[in-house]
Order: sequence, then structure tokens, then C-alpha cells
Amino acid sequence: MNLKGKRIGFGLTGSHCTYDAVYPEIEKLVNAGVEVVPIVTSTVKNTDTRFGKGEDWVQRIVDLTGNKLIDTIVAAEPLGPKMPLDCMVIAPLTGVSMSKFANAMNDSPVLMAAKATLRNQKPVVLGISTNDALGLNGVNLMRLMSTKNIYFIPFGQDDPINKQNSMVARMTMLTDTILAALEGKQIQPVIVERFRDGD
Repeated sequence: MNLKGKRIGFGLTGSHCTYDAVYPEIEKLVNAGVEVVPIVTSTVKNTDTRFGKGEDWVQRIVDLTGNKLIDTIVAAEPLGPKMPLDCMVIAPLTGVSMSKFANAMNDSPVLMAAKATLRNQKPVVLGISTNDALGLNGVNLMRLMSTKNIYFIPFGQDDPINKQNSMVARMTMLTDTILAALEGKQIQPVIVERFRDGD
């Protein structure tokens, strides 16, 4: 399958340390001819951290995709039947947003876009980045893994010695995961070593 001409929503949530791994994958989608629709939470837009300023990350995704930013729930709602996506990606997906999504709490533009995409029976691809995947949030991870039309970028522990409950997606597998999801398949194996040689 070719991704050229596909319309894919790309949602960012507040795992600021993961953006450097995600943006090159967005660029790959754009270079493959994908129309990428950028969607961000208020945390992404308004939080400055040691990893960069929120406004800079937002401007970067707008420049990269060439599309208008969706940063309100109202603006995200039409991504349902009115302006459907072929696929919705959330990467990185924080533990907080994962918990909300698993419990149908659509209180951000990113989660509203995901809900709208599921309503259209189209795939939602998740790239987790959470310190609590093997803790209390594990139940939410499993709930999403067993939900129709939700697919995961393969993920693994990023620091099993110092952060035993933390798991992060291998973002370099984003495009392959989307291709599989568009065919109704979960790429396997889904639990992997977080890093490979050269990553």
C-alpha cells in the first residue's frame, strides 16, 4: 500500500522529551505524499520545558506539514463525518491522555480527533510514552489494545533499571504501523526492545 494522498491526523500530547523522535517521522509522512493534519493539546502549545518552548514545537509542526493547526475541541470535531481522516495518529501519547482515551474522556483536541476517527470506523495509531504503562495505567493500556480500530506502534521499556514502569514506542516504526493499520492489522511483535542498534 502507498500512503501518497492519504489524509492523516497527527496528534501531539505532552511528552516533551519524545518530540525529537517524533518529528522526523512526521517529515517522512510528508515526504511520502501524506496530507498531515497537525493537532495539539493545550499542554503542547503552552508549556515551555528544557526540551524547548511550546510555541516553537507548534510552529515547527505547522511549517513541516504546511497545514493549519487544530488546537481546540471545536476545530477537531468536524474530523468526524464532515472532514474525515484516513487515519489518526497520536504520538507521543502520554499516560494521562491514554487514561482519558481509554475511559472516553474526550477533553482535548487530540482526543476529540481520535474519537471522531473511531466514529468513522477508521484506524487510530498510538505511540505511547508513559512512566506508568506497567503501573496503574496498565489497565488503560490493555483496554485500548483490545479496542477495535486502535493500533499501537511497537513499544518497550525505555529504562527498566531506573524506571521499571515506563514504556515508550519505537517511533521509527510509525510508518510501518500505519500501513498495517490501514489494512486492519496490528504490526507484530507489539512488545519490543525500546531501542535497536543504530536507534
